[in-house]
Amino acid sequence: MDFTGKKIVIIGMGKTGIAAARFLGKQGARVAVTDEKPVDQWGSEFEQIAKKKWLEIGDYNARILKGASMVVPSPGVPPGNDLLVEAQKKNISVISEIELAYWFLKVPVIAVTGTNGKTTTTTLLGEILKCSGKKTFVGGNIGTPLIEYVEGLQKDDFIVAEISSFQLQWIEKIRPFIAVLLNITCDHINYHGSFAEYRRIKTRVFANQTKADFAILNAADPEQEEIAKTIHAQIVKFSSKSMLQKGIFIKNNNIVLRMPGVNEEQYPLSIINLPGLHNVENVMAAIMAAHFCGCSQENIIAAVAAFRGLSHRIEFAGEKNSIKFYDDSKGTNVGSVVRALETFAKPVILLLGGRDKDGDFETLKPLLAAKAKKVILFGEARDRIASLIGKDMPTLKKAKLREAIESAYKNAQPGDIILLSPGCASFDEFANYKERGNFFKDVVGNL
Repeated sequence: MDFTGKKIVIIGMGKTGIAAARFLGKQGARVAVTDEKPVDQWGSEFEQIAKKKWLEIGDYNARILKGASMVVPSPGVPPGNDLLVEAQKKNISVISEIELAYWFLKVPVIAVTGTNGKTTTTTLLGEILKCSGKKTFVGGNIGTPLIEYVEGLQKDDFIVAEISSFQLQWIEKIRPFIAVLLNITCDHINYHGSFAEYRRIKTRVFANQTKADFAILNAADPEQEEIAKTIHAQIVKFSSKSMLQKGIFIKNNNIVLRMPGVNEEQYPLSIINLPGLHNVENVMAAIMAAHFCGCSQENIIAAVAAFRGLSHRIEFAGEKNSIKFYDDSKGTNVGSVVRALETFAKPVILLLGGRDKDGDFETLKPLLAAKAKKVILFGEARDRIASLIGKDMPTLKKAKLREAIESAYKNAQPGDIILLSPGCASFDEFANYKERGNFFKDVVGNL
């Protein structure tokens, strides 16, 4: 596609927006950029392109759209944003950064999406492919944006891309040859407007696939039964709850891969070093995708056995006076709280809160009754969560995370587990979930 002389508007000057602007500038476009934040807060990466002749810095209003042929919003810009609504009224094309990148990609794409487990599965699949001798780029919603990869030589065998619902909101042609949908639970309602719309956007990862492609679905996720009816790719499922005639499942302490025309493969559950059944599902999805990429059983086992998981995902954060602390700061929705609680055999003291995303916390009540001895609520969402989980659950409310951690420790006894699984965004107190998780570990270390 030729962008020479065309005006392209970038909304949002985070890492992805800056990378998209730089790429389009190199393509000969006239790039107009804007953000709700003032220019002096756009960071050092923006300073590297700030004086380029092709760059125009515009005000955050509809005037910036004059003469534009396309708009590229950063992932955090919601579809109801005034500039995006106005662009659509003017019939200006709106596309996401991953769609823009796809127009220039020469390497097969494996897309991993889902409410929870995306980062773990994407990272693990990348490790399996590399262990198998495949040249692999891992990025997308984690690490390096796809648009940055496009600027390089593109000599890899595969791209493994974590794809969020924000990125899928504005796609047109992107066609992964393998698309993985791990699960769908209520999340980002404040962004998409409803769970039905969130679910619809998630399924767009399959929209352009054909019979030559593969769709990997979770047989244990009831939300995916209807989705399967709309998919044109070859569907293969994984299940943590039942055996399958075709696909990957658990039997006798093994993960069993059963596909027509090939020998059945077995992977001992003991090779998985990640806690929780949800991580077994993540591993099954990664193994299934790796199978379609030609990876051997031997290399898959070696990579899975060597994988130790990710920071801030039910990560052991220390022990004080026989009280163990776990950091699940990446758990920013109710579904992730469920998975974290189900990881532990005995009741925990749960730290829950932050900035609300209209989560359905009421659905946690039965699990909290079974799995939590006390809930410490913190941050902006503490009052709303308290009203939804009810008065039967022993709770304390604190304004800040530090107070919540200290309160949990005071209320704990030797042998207890204190779990940070906030179920909310971090932006009321922290820049991101990583900063929140690191803060948690620092406070724990200094108790």
